[in-house]
Amino acid sequence: MPVTIKLDDLLHQRRMTLTELAERVDITLANLSILKTGKAKAIRFSTLEAICEALECQPGDLIGYTQD
Repeated sequence: MPVTIKLDDLLHQRRMTLTELAERVDITLANLSILKTGKAKAIRFSTLEAICEALECQPGDLIGYTQD
Protein backbone atom coordinates (compact mmCIF):
# COMPACT_ATOMS: atom_id res chain seq x y z
CA MET A 1 0.00 0.00 0.00
CA PRO A 2 1.53 3.34 -0.99
CA VAL A 3 0.10 5.26 2.02
CA THR A 4 2.03 4.47 5.20
CA ILE A 5 1.41 5.33 8.82
CA LYS A 6 4.55 6.23 10.76
CA LEU A 7 2.98 6.04 14.21
CA ASP A 8 5.57 3.60 15.59
CA ASP A 9 8.40 5.99 14.74
CA LEU A 10 6.67 8.96 16.34
CA LEU A 11 5.80 7.03 19.49
CA HIS A 12 9.40 5.84 19.80
CA GLN A 13 10.77 9.36 19.30
CA ARG A 14 8.41 10.73 21.97
CA ARG A 15 8.98 7.77 24.31
CA MET A 16 5.26 7.23 24.52
CA THR A 17 3.32 3.97 24.54
CA LEU A 18 0.34 3.20 22.37
CA THR A 19 -1.75 2.91 25.53
CA GLU A 20 -0.70 6.37 26.70
CA LEU A 21 -1.54 7.86 23.31
CA ALA A 22 -4.92 6.14 23.32
CA GLU A 23 -5.71 7.71 26.68
CA ARG A 24 -4.57 11.19 25.59
CA VAL A 25 -6.51 11.06 22.34
CA ASP A 26 -9.54 9.31 23.86
CA ILE A 27 -9.60 6.55 21.26
CA THR A 28 -9.76 2.83 21.92
CA LEU A 29 -6.51 0.94 21.93
CA ALA A 30 -7.97 -1.45 19.35
CA ASN A 31 -8.74 1.37 16.89
CA LEU A 32 -5.33 2.92 17.42
CA SER A 33 -3.70 -0.47 16.79
CA ILE A 34 -5.61 -0.78 13.51
CA LEU A 35 -4.26 2.61 12.48
CA LYS A 36 -0.73 1.75 13.61
CA THR A 37 -0.61 -1.49 11.62
CA GLY A 38 -1.82 0.25 8.46
CA LYS A 39 -5.08 -1.69 8.32
CA ALA A 40 -7.30 1.38 8.73
CA LYS A 41 -9.28 2.35 5.64
CA ALA A 42 -9.89 5.93 6.81
CA ILE A 43 -9.16 8.38 9.59
CA ARG A 44 -11.33 11.25 10.75
CA PHE A 45 -9.78 14.69 10.68
CA SER A 46 -10.73 15.14 14.34
CA THR A 47 -8.79 11.97 15.23
CA LEU A 48 -5.84 13.04 13.11
CA GLU A 49 -5.87 16.44 14.78
CA ALA A 50 -5.98 14.88 18.27
CA ILE A 51 -3.08 12.52 17.47
CA CYS A 52 -1.01 15.37 16.04
CA GLU A 53 -1.74 17.50 19.10
CA ALA A 54 -0.76 14.69 21.50
CA LEU A 55 2.43 13.88 19.57
CA GLU A 56 3.23 17.52 18.75
CA CYS A 57 3.60 16.73 15.06
CA GLN A 58 2.18 17.61 11.67
CA PRO A 59 -0.07 15.25 9.65
CA GLY A 60 2.80 14.74 7.21
CA ASP A 61 4.95 13.42 10.06
CA LEU A 62 2.35 10.72 10.69
CA ILE A 63 1.27 9.83 7.15
CA GLY A 64 3.61 9.08 4.26
CA TYR A 65 3.16 8.25 0.60
CA THR A 66 5.40 5.99 -1.46
CA GLN A 67 4.94 5.59 -5.21
CA ASP A 68 5.04 2.06 -6.57
